[in-house]
Amino acid sequence: MRAIGVNQWGERDALELLDVEPPPVAPDGVLVRIRAAALNPVDYKVRQGKLAGLFPYHFPVILGWDAAGVVEKVGPAVTWFKPGDPVYGYCRRQDLQYGTYAEFTTVPEGHLAHMPPELTFEEAAALPLVALTAHQSLELVGLRGGETLFITGGAGGVGHVAIQLALARGARVIASGSESSFDFIRELGAEPVDYHDEALPERVKELTHGGGADAVFDLFGGDGQEQAFSALRQGGRLVSIASPPAKREHYETGYVFVRPSGYDLGEHIAPLVAAGNLRPHIAATFPLEETAAAHEQLEAGHVRGKLVLTIG
Repeated sequence: MRAIGVNQWGERDALELLDVEPPPVAPDGVLVRIRAAALNPVDYKVRQGKLAGLFPYHFPVILGWDAAGVVEKVGPAVTWFKPGDPVYGYCRRQDLQYGTYAEFTTVPEGHLAHMPPELTFEEAAALPLVALTAHQSLELVGLRGGETLFITGGAGGVGHVAIQLALARGARVIASGSESSFDFIRELGAEPVDYHDEALPERVKELTHGGGADAVFDLFGGDGQEQAFSALRQGGRLVSIASPPAKREHYETGYVFVRPSGYDLGEHIAPLVAAGNLRPHIAATFPLEETAAAHEQLEAGHVRGKLVLTIG
């Protein structure tokens, strides 16, 4: 099969077009013929070797954790899927070897869900990691209808999906971004604030009549997380996917490292797609052979929504 991967950690010039055998299928595994694979910032971090201390790895390492495609084969213990089923999933394995920048990948059955018929393969591939990240974070922070959520970074992959999930819960959303992204953030249904503004916490408080946001979804960590705490009301809650926040008196804090979950995709994400409350924005698509160009755009930042590789 064709795949894009690395035989050593490095920059974009380490990416290679590989010709390798499809991965073996475990008893609880599903072999998926991939039609589209989404890019995420973690992909270039894997390429650079920054996750080599967290996961065992075996070169060549095929990159990518998001995919949509069609079931090719199932292991004998699989009960939910059969060959021919369109599926999508966050396909992170316990090691770094078989990713989704490939014509085939194998995935534990529990990582996959039936693909929403309302989506194209490209749209379905764009959802799993970012939708699960946003869903699991909003669950942890306990966002309720009628509350105000502040998202630090509303125009990117996770942010633009988090806006839609929060609105579907009946929350009001304020999201930071560059001025050039304000129209996009407004189109999603949130109120934009400039993340370059040193008085950003005050802007959030002005929009909440001086009280501050009920909850914050922090995507940046560092100084951005400090600003986010200042935008919270007393007793507010903050969840981060960037760095575990220090405990603060009078605030509730949490940290999410997204976990694969076909259940969440099927039970919580797909119904929102069906109801018209969730749609990923595809900024650009690339053929598999142009993965290096896609990584260049991803690493440059300021991508609105998602970048996707077309494969099948």
